[in-house]
Amino acid sequence: MLILIKPYRQTVWRQHFRQCQDCFIADRKEPKPGTTDKMGLVQWLKGQFLCHLIICYGFLVSGLLVNLLQICTLPLWPINKQLARRINCKLGYSLTSQSVALLEWWSGTEVTFYTDPADYQTYGKENAIVVLNHNFEIDFLCGWTFCDRFGVLGASKCLAKKELSYLPVIGWMWYFLEMVFIKRKWEEDKRSFVQSLQNLRDYPENFWFLLHCEGTRFTEEKHQISMEVAEKKGLPKLKHHLLPRTKGFWVAVQNLRGTVAAVYCCTLNFRNNETPTLLGVINGKKYHPDLYIRRIPLESVPEDEAECSSWLHKLYQEKDQFQEDYSHTGCFPGPVVTPPRGPWSLINWIGWTCLLLYPLYLLLVQLVLSGSILTILATVAFCSAVSVGVRWMIGQTEIKRSSSYGVPLN
Repeated sequence: MLILIKPYRQTVWRQHFRQCQDCFIADRKEPKPGTTDKMGLVQWLKGQFLCHLIICYGFLVSGLLVNLLQICTLPLWPINKQLARRINCKLGYSLTSQSVALLEWWSGTEVTFYTDPADYQTYGKENAIVVLNHNFEIDFLCGWTFCDRFGVLGASKCLAKKELSYLPVIGWMWYFLEMVFIKRKWEEDKRSFVQSLQNLRDYPENFWFLLHCEGTRFTEEKHQISMEVAEKKGLPKLKHHLLPRTKGFWVAVQNLRGTVAAVYCCTLNFRNNETPTLLGVINGKKYHPDLYIRRIPLESVPEDEAECSSWLHKLYQEKDQFQEDYSHTGCFPGPVVTPPRGPWSLINWIGWTCLLLYPLYLLLVQLVLSGSILTILATVAFCSAVSVGVRWMIGQTEIKRSSSYGVPLN
């Protein structure tokens, strides 16, 4: 039961390696004559503070408007709960998809998916628990891109710190989307965690519950401590992951049985040893992520807690081997599947930007015409507040800012 997938033969790996070489050659094709200067100018503009300010202004103000609309749905919840949920899914998508558009359209980053074509046909058509590795600053963006490609971005769920639910924009949006908030103290979290999961059993849209079972982003320091725990427990050491926290996964599986059809084991890496950052994405830097997805039917996950714990450790040992193979071959096993990049995230982003830039333009015109020192100071203060707020949010994605939660492990 614990053996999930048989090892790939060496000949298959050679085939995948040749496919990856073809991809790399395609990536290195020389640009057409006359396009280099234009591309350089566009790239220069993407790195300018004014562009960043416009992006951040649009995200924050549209987020506050989305929050306001979500608050307006409160009277609808006791009357028609399912309709309120669907409306909030759409509102959540209109904000979250801006981040996807930033990754795919602004920076030009496109995730390459490796998966079984038969499994590909089920994505977006069923509820699932998505297990992601937590090694990179933008792994959450790649996860959202995966959700967006299969139409479940607005209904995607995740675990989040309880404090985030009190913050405007992202926190309030997640509250209305019924994210699972935790205080990171199991005795206090157990009841609310179970209740939040039970609430999802009658969710009207197909949803994916995204889980980082390691509990925190990978760093060398955390990895060293985690492997000390592995040695004490007699578990095989992992090279590219921390030991997974098994209790939360088991509780999620137990409470979502009959609702969730499968576990999607997702392993993310970047070509050429890239170290992607959110600031790099905002600056328009293009990255090359590869995402390997395996669909595992939920009935193959043991119900017993101890057996489920062993199963999850086995899963992470396999994930670790895939990462090790990737470091040598530059690709994951399985055929490459490229779902079309939908235009809706871009259309939504452009729509919000145009809608919000018009009143900003009127404000700037009024500022120039009035010449009032008070108005000028208020505008400067507003721009500074937007800049500080966004830089704070960017800072929260940095690996060095990640929590120490998850070490030591249970």
